[in-house]
Amino acid sequence: MRIKIKLFASLRVGRFDSADRDLKEGSDVRAALREAGVPEKEAHVIFLNGKHAGPGAALRDGDTLSVFPLIGGG
Repeated sequence: MRIKIKLFASLRVGRFDSADRDLKEGSDVRAALREAGVPEKEAHVIFLNGKHAGPGAALRDGDTLSVFPLIGGG
């Protein structure tokens, strides 16, 4: 299956902004993070097709995964 992975802020450093990736059927967000070279502990905010998701969320062909590092502000 083919998904789009979007990385934001510091997660882009040395990686990519957005990329299409091929993963095995039945893969989850953890597998996509590994494919992108992002340690799970650095993925603090995860959206799957615009909705909040966790590392164990199942992926489907055509999904868009957006991953953010810890974000501070005030």
